[in-house]
Amino acid sequence: MENEGNARAFRRMRIFGRVQGVFFRDSATRHGRKLGLIGYAQNLPDGSLAIVAEGQKAKVDALFEWAKRGPLFARVDRYEFDEIKIKEAIAGFEIKYE
Repeated sequence: MENEGNARAFRRMRIFGRVQGVFFRDSATRHGRKLGLIGYAQNLPDGSLAIVAEGQKAKVDALFEWAKRGPLFARVDRYEFDEIKIKEAIAGFEIKYE
């Protein structure tokens, strides 16, 4: 039986507020890489930001806890989580520009 510390998680967090133009994607990417996660950070057309992360549940949770505050100049008004299916292969943690 897999213990909870090694359980895997695959989730998306959408963040609303002042989250574009404040180095949120770059900061999230650095945090994701430091934690050894796979995924990406992406600005969305509605002004929100998405972070998609896969890895050990505790590390995904740690990234999302950080994202509730974000980088210095960000202002997080609200956030939501959902489950998604990835259509393309992701290697490492990156900024997604599309």
